[in-house]
Amino acid sequence: MTEERTYPFQEIERKWQEYWDSHNLYKVTEDISRPKYYVLEMFPYPSGRIHMGHVRNYSIGDVLARFWMMQGYNVLHPMGFDAFGQPAENAAIKRGVHPAEWTWQCIDWMRRELKNMGFSYDWTREVATCSPDYYRWNQWIFIKMYEKGLVYKKGASVNWCGSCSTTLANEEVINGECWRCGTKVTQKELEQWFLKITAYAEELLEGLKTLKEWPERVLTMQSNWLGKSFGVQIFFRLKGSNEVIPVFTTRVDTIFGATYLVLAPEHPLVKRLIAGKPEEKKVLAFIEKVQEESKITRTSEDIKKEGVWTGSFAINPVNNEEIPIWVADYVLMEYGTGAIMAVPTHDQRDFLFAKEHNLPMKIVIQPEGPTLTP
Repeated sequence: MTEERTYPFQEIERKWQEYWDSHNLYKVTEDISRPKYYVLEMFPYPSGRIHMGHVRNYSIGDVLARFWMMQGYNVLHPMGFDAFGQPAENAAIKRGVHPAEWTWQCIDWMRRELKNMGFSYDWTREVATCSPDYYRWNQWIFIKMYEKGLVYKKGASVNWCGSCSTTLANEEVINGECWRCGTKVTQKELEQWFLKITAYAEELLEGLKTLKEWPERVLTMQSNWLGKSFGVQIFFRLKGSNEVIPVFTTRVDTIFGATYLVLAPEHPLVKRLIAGKPEEKKVLAFIEKVQEESKITRTSEDIKKEGVWTGSFAINPVNNEEIPIWVADYVLMEYGTGAIMAVPTHDQRDFLFAKEHNLPMKIVIQPEGPTLTP
C-alpha cells in the first residue's frame, strides 16, 4: 500500500524565510571589495491587495537581483510603496474609510504578501512615500529648486483618466486607454507646477544616448519633451487681419516651400478661427477625438496623421502667398509655439499629411536644373 505524501510548502517556506530574516540575508552593507549593482522595480500603489501583475513584475526583478548576487555583486534591492495620489484615495473613498487608514492597511497586507513570496528585498530600507520621513525630502528639494528659480506654475494639457481621477504619464497611456483601468484617456487643461528641465537639457539629452534598450518611440518622445532645438521664429499674418501666428522652425531656408500652416488642436487660436464658420463643427469633433490620443501616439511615425481645415488662411511673409491653416494631431502645443509651417517636400510628416489631403508641394532646395516640384 502506497502512502500518499504532500509537500508541506507553507512550513518549509516559513522556516527558510524566518532563517533569512534572522540572518539578515539580503541586508546590504558597504563593501568596497565587491562591485555594486542596484535593482529597483516600480513601487506598488498600496490601494488594494497584491495581484498577479505584481507577482510577475517583482518576480522578474527578483530574478535579476539574484543573478547579480550570484555573479558576486553587492546588490542593493530595496522595496517601497508609492502611497500618494488618487488610486489610494479613490479606493479608500469607495470603501468609506480614511485614506491614511486604508493606505497603511494596504501597505501591511502587501509587505506580508511580498515577504511570503520570498523576494530578495532589503526590508531595512523600506520606504513609503506618504511618510513624513520620506516626503520631507521631496519638499526640501522643491523648496531649493524654487529658491533657484527652477520651479514655475502654468496651465498645460495633461493625460486624464476620468475613472481614476488622475493624470497619467505618456507611457501610461496604452492605445488611448488608462493602463490601470482601461478607461479612455482624454486631454485636460490643468494649472500645475513645472521644473525648468530646459536648464539641464544638454545633460539629459546626452543621457538618452546611453539608454540602448529603450524603445525608439519613447526616446523620441523624451527628446521632444526636453525641447532643445536651434531655429528661428517667423510670424505668419492671418488673412484679413493684423494678427500674426508665431511659428518656430529649424529650417527657415525652406520657407518658400511652405504650402500650409498647422496648429496643434490645443492651440488657443483654433476656436477663434473656426467660430461661426461651416468648418466649426467638424474641427471641434476632431479636437475631441484627438483628446483621446496619447502624445506618443500622435508623434509616432507609424500612425497616419489626421487633420481638418479651419476655413482660414495665413500669409507667407516672404512671398505673400495665401496658405490654408489646418489643425492636425501630429503638432503638439508643448513643442515650439504649437504651430508649424508645413513644407511637404522637406519634411516626412508634412509630406505624408499633404499627400493624404491633396495639399500642394514645392521643392525649394535641389540641384541646379529644371524644377523638381511635382
